[in-house]
This record gives sequence, structure tokens and C-alpha cells, in this order.
Amino acid sequence: MSKSHQSCPLCESKKTQDLSGYEHAFLSKCSSCSFIFSKAIPSDQELEEYYSSEYELTEFFSPITAKRYEEILDGFEHLKKTKNLLDVGTGSAFFAEIAIKRGWNVYGTELTDDTIQAAEQKGLKMSKGKLEDIHFEADFFDLVVCIEVIEHVSFPVTFVKEIERSLRLGGAVYITTPNFNSYLRRKLKGQYDVIGYPNHLAYFTTDTLKSLFSKNGFSKKSILTSGISRTRLKTSTGKSNQAFVSETSDDEILRHRIERKWYLRALKKMINWGLNCFKLGDSIKATFIKN
Repeated sequence: MSKSHQSCPLCESKKTQDLSGYEHAFLSKCSSCSFIFSKAIPSDQELEEYYSSEYELTEFFSPITAKRYEEILDGFEHLKKTKNLLDVGTGSAFFAEIAIKRGWNVYGTELTDDTIQAAEQKGLKMSKGKLEDIHFEADFFDLVVCIEVIEHVSFPVTFVKEIERSLRLGGAVYITTPNFNSYLRRKLKGQYDVIGYPNHLAYFTTDTLKSLFSKNGFSKKSILTSGISRTRLKTSTGKSNQAFVSETSDDEILRHRIERKWYLRALKKMINWGLNCFKLGDSIKATFIKN
């Protein structure tokens, strides 16, 4: 690593401690705010090389995921004023495609040329680079979406301040990110394959994510944890090398079974209720409103 954090990137405390068992990802924990982060800071070149060669975008778009995206956007229809939506870290542009069909003007960001070109072919207005280096117009967006993105950021305060600047007053940001307090992370510890450098650099809990946004111009609308992945359990323990997102993954097969049976949907709802109560779900899903 060429650079490293000398203090907590969330609260700037110098009271941090390296986490035993997570040395491969350079993880440290802040003694003041409990934020978990990679002490190593990858260079822009390192990130571009990683995402160009190691990070494979999926071509599989589950119809169940499409349904979930529709449900998410249903909840933001009332925000449409400018109709401008920013999809940070657009990836395969699946979410953005649905938003475009629903009448949003979708802007996106990515780090590699190939990903940008593929997204532009789907009708997105794309920009290359880190969000804080692009400088969108102030108060421009009704909605900013960051699906599995903020965990890739070395400086989350700078990142959130840029979201706040580009959102109009009353606009919303929708965030999903892995939950460091999840049942699987507690069970698997450093073996959990969500943890790795330079892919993931910031590891949030509901408390640290809420603190980050509340201190930078936002109020919490909702925050919950949900899900537990059989696929992640198998891949983390070497029992499978299946792609996490694929038509034949254990998770996708189970999702289809659940969608077809009302009683399985009810059971899933109960399990997610329990996971959320104890903040043990794999994923954090949160909405914050700009004050």
C-alpha cells in the first residue's frame, strides 16, 4: 500500500486499533466511534487496474431483483421534481434501466471505460471517476442511489458531503451496503469473503452509517438489515465457487422458491424481522433525506 489512514476516516480520532484476524484486508477499528475501515488507501491506478481486471460485472439480471427495484422506485415517485437521478457506481446498469423506463433522467458514475460505454448504450449520462472528483451541479438531483457502493470508498465523509451538495433540499439518498455486524460475518470472521482489499474499504453497521449521514446534513427516514446468504456461506468456506449473482446460485434458486409460495414469503418476512431486530442481516438498506 502506498498510503494509509493515520486517523479514523469517520470521526478523525487517532485512537484506532488493528483488528486481529483481518490483516489481509488491513482492517482497523476506531475506539471512539467504532467504525471499521481499511487502513490501506489504494491509489486511483490500483483501483482502475482492479476493477478493469479483477472485478467482473454480472450479465444476469434476476426478474426478482427487477421486481425489488420497481418496489424501491415506487417509494420515491413523490420526490420527482427535477426528475434527475444519480446512480453512483452504475455497474451493470440494471437499476438505472428500470429508472429510465419510469421517466427518470438517469446520470451515472463508474471507474472504467468499458463499464461506462456499456451504460451509455443503455441511455445513461455517464461520468468517469470518483463522485467527489466529478462535481455535478449543486441541488441538481431528486434522488441519489448507491447500491453496494459506499463500502468501496476510502473517504466516506467526503463522499457523503458530495452527495449532500448535489441533492436538492428534501431529496433522498438510498444506500445499500454489507453489514459488518451480520450473523455471517460474526460466524466466519476474517474468512467471510465480503472482506477483502482493495475491493471493500469501509465496513458499516447501522449505527456508523446513521452517524455518518446525520453529521453531514441528512435525517434518517429508514434503516434496516435483512437477508442471510447461503451462497456466501458456501463460497466463504470453500464449499462452492458459484458466482454470487447468477441464475444457478443457491440464493437465486431459493428466491424463486420463496416467490412461488405464500407461506415461504411469510416465513422470509418473519426471518428478516428477526434479523433486523438484532441487526444481524447481511445487508443494510437505508434512506436518508437532505435537511
